[in-house]
Amino acid sequence: MHVSGLTDTGQVRNHNEDVLFHSTEPVGPLPNLFIVADGMGGHNAGEVASSKSLEHCCNFIRNSTDPVSATPNDIRDILVAAAQQANRNVFELSVSNREYSGMGTTFSACAIIGNTLVVAHIGDSRIYTISPGGITQITTDHTYVEEMVQAGKISRSEARTHPRRNVLTKVLGCDPMTAADGTIHSLEGVDSVLLCSDGLTDMITDEQILEIVTQNTSIEARSEVLINAANQEGGRDNITAIIIDVKGDAH
Repeated sequence: MHVSGLTDTGQVRNHNEDVLFHSTEPVGPLPNLFIVADGMGGHNAGEVASSKSLEHCCNFIRNSTDPVSATPNDIRDILVAAAQQANRNVFELSVSNREYSGMGTTFSACAIIGNTLVVAHIGDSRIYTISPGGITQITTDHTYVEEMVQAGKISRSEARTHPRRNVLTKVLGCDPMTAADGTIHSLEGVDSVLLCSDGLTDMITDEQILEIVTQNTSIEARSEVLINAANQEGGRDNITAIIIDVKGDAH
């Protein structure tokens, strides 16, 4: 397994509210861990929300009891519980400090055990699986526009340019009862996993992402090309991407 993660302020924002974490070594009972979070809020509150969500999640996992033999279900439960603990902690911080009132963050985390990908997810940062033949978004955007797509009110192509496409219906830190989606996916036939913030997916299409991530270059070079492509299209938001090559050696 090989991993490369990059984050960039973009061309418009003056600071970066995205954070990322990646470890191919064990984190508590998890065999590895990958996280992208995209904060929101006034002043520097978005940056606080995203960084604190990562901090509290990792601390929870490190302090979790190590199952004798962790299964994908065990890992899913740990990831979801970690996200929910981070949610409570960020919410408590937001109500205890007026400067942080209303802050929140997206949160997409995953771990890989054998040939299985385990995910915990809140918001509209995304996780994809990628093979030479295609790209599949395995997380569901928690957005107003995604609900309209699911209800058949607008098409997927209309959703890409809808004026309310970034209106979130669920975020970490705004409601102490918010629960993360916890899902398990086979990596059969998958070459790479991508975690990214909407600063990437709002700027370039899934087809462009597929073309870049499957290039026959180093994983570090592909990460840089993803960030550069989003910036070349305007870079209107912070941009974050983690590529995980799950099969074979690095190019």
